[in-house]
Amino acid sequence: MKLRVLLKVVVVCLVFGSASAAAQLVKKSKSGICHPPASSHYERTKSYLAFDSVYACLQSGGRLPKSLSGYPAIANAEPISRQPASPGYDRAQFGHGWDDADGDCQDSRAEALISASTTPVRFADEKRCRVVTGRWISMFTGAVIQNAGDIDIDHVVPLKWAWDHGASSWTKEKREKFANDPVNLIPVEASLNRSKGAQGPESWLPPSGKCQYVSRFVRIVKVYGLQPDQAKFNRYKQQLADYCG
Repeated sequence: MKLRVLLKVVVVCLVFGSASAAAQLVKKSKSGICHPPASSHYERTKSYLAFDSVYACLQSGGRLPKSLSGYPAIANAEPISRQPASPGYDRAQFGHGWDDADGDCQDSRAEALISASTTPVRFADEKRCRVVTGRWISMFTGAVIQNAGDIDIDHVVPLKWAWDHGASSWTKEKREKFANDPVNLIPVEASLNRSKGAQGPESWLPPSGKCQYVSRFVRIVKVYGLQPDQAKFNRYKQQLADYCG
């Protein structure tokens, strides 16, 4: 029994630690509950304040859901590794989570999952809002994933990276469009999305699919008029030559 509890603590540590290190969105609901990605209510929480770590959410007066409240030492620890803050950057500048622009209850995460699945997806219920299973081939590894809960929707060009390279001067409407643009969204393993964090190809590359990943990154940067410096552009050109032949 003690071993089982210890293993649960280790798992929660890893989940919280990796999420914090990658500046993962933590949702504080109207009732004051802080939902990290590990929370079973994370996807269902649609109205919330956004924080970049569990620690920051708790410091604002929030509390963990009951299913995670048995780990106070973890919850109240300052994250060891955190991305440097960008002046003025806030996840909320790109909208509050996934958008449902057409009002059909399928937000941009669900639509990305539906579009990328190589088989018809299965929904949580007859409302057909939340995707639970399908068949996705990860761009980052080539692995087949069938459980939607194992997937993060990666922003090919991360929001914080975009902010640092020109998006800070955009209108809020353009930033929200960027955050929900299907071209900028790909289903991948949650662990790899979190190791990538807010990095571009100049400092992070996936284990496989490098040509496809860098090509799409550069195309999105050009379409949205983002402005990496010349050294980064030269790096991308070299990567395309190396990985795309």
